[in-house]
Amino acid sequence: MNVVLFKPSQRPAALGAPPEPSRRDIAGVPVAAMTRDEALALIEHAFDGGRHLHLAYCNANLVNIAARDAALRERLAGFLILPDGIGVDIASRLLYGAPFPANLNGTDFTPTILAARKQRLRVMLLGGRPGVAERAAARLRTDYPQHRFSVLSHGYFGPDEETALLARLAHERPDLLLVAFGNPRQEQWIADHIDARHCAVAAGIGALFDFLAGEVARAPETFRVLRIEWTYRLWLEPRRLWRRYVVGNPAFLLRVLRQKLTRPTPEGA
Repeated sequence: MNVVLFKPSQRPAALGAPPEPSRRDIAGVPVAAMTRDEALALIEHAFDGGRHLHLAYCNANLVNIAARDAALRERLAGFLILPDGIGVDIASRLLYGAPFPANLNGTDFTPTILAARKQRLRVMLLGGRPGVAERAAARLRTDYPQHRFSVLSHGYFGPDEETALLARLAHERPDLLLVAFGNPRQEQWIADHIDARHCAVAAGIGALFDFLAGEVARAPETFRVLRIEWTYRLWLEPRRLWRRYVVGNPAFLLRVLRQKLTRPTPEGA
């Protein structure tokens, strides 16, 4: 079930649709360069009956994974990909001479989407360990009582259960589907299984359920302001995350530097 893709110049413009964002190639991943309000406008348009939207958040780790996986890069071409974290901002400065207009990470931008929407949204949660999505949904009901939250499943369903889950999703068709499988499984699953029959917007949101449910502590405000939240996560879970950050961050910077050397004048700067 693949989304039909168009180049920005080929995509049919719906009446009143927001303009398509410009995109910056970060080591093979096309990341949208847009403000928070511009991103909200595209998502609101999808909620209001515009084109079905797949949403991803790109950090250095996703770039590293995609660099080794051509099939993932092809899938990501059908997503609105928003910039997440200081790594892609550094890459944008090196390649395009300026950072992205906004840091639109899924942990902070998902609540922004919910707070900005005045009309009632039907939001469905999928992923996490058993029980985590239910606790995350309870927190969301408290924080955003104007919306309706329900849980489709934890993230450990088997292939024999998947057909029933997709049928329920198509029957209920929420406005927003939040998928928390982690990179790259969540993006692969959305690309392969979700289309306009299932929801208006499908977003891969990583560890958001764990934060909402209190499974994982969010970094203190100082770390977030300095945009070094990754160091706090590494300190909390060194055995699980050392390869992603200690090995992955230098590998990401090398990829970006290689791109800069081979494409000294990138298109769309």
